[in-house]
Amino acid sequence: MAAIVTILTEGYADWETALLNAVARSYYEIETRFATPGGKPVTSSGGLRVTPDLAVEDIDVGAVDAVVVNGGTAWSASDAPDVGAVLVAARDAGKTVAGICDGTLVLARAGLLERVPHTSNSADNLSRTGYGGAAHYRDQPYAVVAERIVTAPGTAPVSFMAGVLETLGLRD
Repeated sequence: MAAIVTILTEGYADWETALLNAVARSYYEIETRFATPGGKPVTSSGGLRVTPDLAVEDIDVGAVDAVVVNGGTAWSASDAPDVGAVLVAARDAGKTVAGICDGTLVLARAGLLERVPHTSNSADNLSRTGYGGAAHYRDQPYAVVAERIVTAPGTAPVSFMAGVLETLGLRD
């Protein structure tokens, strides 16, 4: 059975990966799990409290098909959690790595957007990370799928869901 792990932080944007996880689990019977830095419970910007299945540090990329970074204000803070190692490991293992809204900042910091087409909330949003992939930025209101990297602005949860599922071979 396929598996997706979604990384959440305190104040995560609960609507951004809700469709992806609901459709993956209910329609495609994909195992969906949630991870947080340190494995601590988090509360979304809308007040939804989640007790995670595991800590980000315990993600076994060999046991999942996709690692998804949910957006939220924590990723733009100066003390943002560093989850880059798990994202690089997932990419290197041929897994899907996806980020939506400020979750794309994490992919940029990890060096995953240096050579692939990608998007975010804006080019300025990503430029704050010091990444070198600006030439590959696509200013568009829907998800970009490049190899097994999926990025989207926060306003595009539907195309983000479709992009992640496409990388898992589930495009109808």
